[in-house]
Amino acid sequence: MHAHQHASPSLYEQLEALPAGLTGEILNGQLYAQPRPSLEHGYTETSLAEELVGPFQKGRGGGPGGWLIVGEPELHFIRDTEVDVPDLAGWRRARLPHLPKAQHRALVVPDWVCEILSPSTESKDRRIKMPIYARYGVPHAWLIDPVAHTLEAYALDAGAWREIGRFAGATPVSVAPFDAVTIDLGALWAPTE
Repeated sequence: MHAHQHASPSLYEQLEALPAGLTGEILNGQLYAQPRPSLEHGYTETSLAEELVGPFQKGRGGGPGGWLIVGEPELHFIRDTEVDVPDLAGWRRARLPHLPKAQHRALVVPDWVCEILSPSTESKDRRIKMPIYARYGVPHAWLIDPVAHTLEAYALDAGAWREIGRFAGATPVSVAPFDAVTIDLGALWAPTE
């Protein structure tokens, strides 16, 4: 047997080979794959993006602008080695003036991430991904539960997460890093039977 047999595919090659419709992540050296989330989850994700993009990306409605907000970006904290896909992420344009062209890897640590929890991913989001976001210095993280109708907001404080707000229901919310504008929390929840 030769010593030069094909090496088994790297984790990132395995991630790239996942079937369409699965989202792959490499967290602490382990490959995770998950199917598309529920309709409620998708509704909350697009509704939150809509609330934030106008004021914070486009500077509309008295918002400050100055952000790039992206749905489900592939964050490479270590290129092809530590690969996290939050539901939403935002970068201050002062740090990332433009997105790299025709590139699916985001190599600049975002200023904000948001995970929309689902029963199958909540434990991974809280126990695995939140510590990774802290380790690589993401300053702000939100956890949103589209079924319980809650938003938890965290800020990185000396390398650890500090809860800065917890909201539920249809409250108007103004919370960092998007506290320049009030968001109607009720607008994030899908009308379900």
